[in-house]
Amino acid sequence: MSDPSHRSVTIERVAEGIYLARNARGLELRFGSKDPDGFTPVELLLAAIAGCSAVDVDVVTGRRSVATEFSARVDAQAVRDDTGNVLRDIELTFRVRFPEGPEGDAARAMVPRAVAASHDRTCTVSRTIEAGVPVTVRVE
Repeated sequence: MSDPSHRSVTIERVAEGIYLARNARGLELRFGSKDPDGFTPVELLLAAIAGCSAVDVDVVTGRRSVATEFSARVDAQAVRDDTGNVLRDIELTFRVRFPEGPEGDAARAMVPRAVAASHDRTCTVSRTIEAGVPVTVRVE
């Protein structure tokens, strides 16, 4: 029996600086630092931050009304210092609009609380980053 809490992704090199990520469901995503048509690993990290919270916020507000506009943007500063490369000043900004009327008003009122709940409790990605969880690296 498999562990339902376990998550994994594998990557394979396609060419120098270009990789194919595959999840347990068989879905694939091409990326790399030398892929002119793909995301860089840092861009994927930023997309994961936005995507994780977006799912949370969309589910909660969507119970009241479907958004007429829903987008999120993540900005960060890439810094290279004595300790190495790191992102600083990561900022996630939501832009969410709902139709006029009682359902839209109810959804609109939920946005700040849904964003806070995602940040404080439910978004695994940003919570993991903020917790500073160590990454163990091994070579087979």
